Amino acid sequence: MMPKIYSKYPMVKYLRKEALPTALCPGCGGGTVLNAFANAIDQLKIDPRDLVVVSGIGCSAWIASPYFLADTLHTTHGRAIAFATGVKVGLPDKYVVVISGDGDLASIGGNHLIHAARRNVDITVILVNNFIYGMTGGQVAPTTPFGAITTTTPYRNIEHPLKVAETVAAAGASYVARWTTAHVYQLIESIKKALMTKGFSLVEVISQCPVQFGRRNKMKEPAEMLRWFLKNSIPISKAKNMSEEELEGKFVVGEFVKRKRPEFVTELNKLIDEVQERFGLKEE
Repeated sequence: MMPKIYSKYPMVKYLRKEALPTALCPGCGGGTVLNAFANAIDQLKIDPRDLVVVSGIGCSAWIASPYFLADTLHTTHGRAIAFATGVKVGLPDKYVVVISGDGDLASIGGNHLIHAARRNVDITVILVNNFIYGMTGGQVAPTTPFGAITTTTPYRNIEHPLKVAETVAAAGASYVARWTTAHVYQLIESIKKALMTKGFSLVEVISQCPVQFGRRNKMKEPAEMLRWFLKNSIPISKAKNMSEEELEGKFVVGEFVKRKRPEFVTELNKLIDEVQERFGLKEE
């Protein structure tokens, strides 16, 4: 029998108490992301019964499942956005949110990420970027910084990282923002805006992984990684006037795009109505 969890933490009402305490490593940024998401839901007064949260595979996928108390779908590796698209088409009145990591969404699931943004499917994606494959041993990822050490780049990484937020903005998303786990209040506000956006929205969260990434890159303590984030974060307004060389190793934070575009599910349902009317199939 599981012990009862007593807490003064106001967001505990959004958590599955039977899954606590979490299995996340000490110092992991996943708890901060979970807290920010719960606060956004609470401040918007969204009923969790109107919410479907989808995740893939990896440490960050655990933020949604098993910890968040709502209908959750824990899917196969890299396919969370594909599943979420199906949920949104079938249940267009629900808030559909994907929470997963960079290895899941930007690597194995990168194709789904780009094309869901292009289609402008009305789902919110919270992509937790800790620069590494954390759960499987600390291997290099498409988001690993140039020069960083991982288990599969023991001397240094010679690849430049994928710019996730910029790529998704260029693909056609309606709302894109990036913050770090050291920017909690800004993160909450961007998650709220993403949830209220009609169309594809992405919030990229630069998050610390002190166990797999930090200790191999001279940042063994979580606080060291948070200080690293703050020291190297550049507001997007300032970054626009900086060269690529000046931005090397920096984290550009803020809102990248906020616009209105035709939304996929709305257009799909319009098309269905048009075809049914054309062939006399529409029910009276």
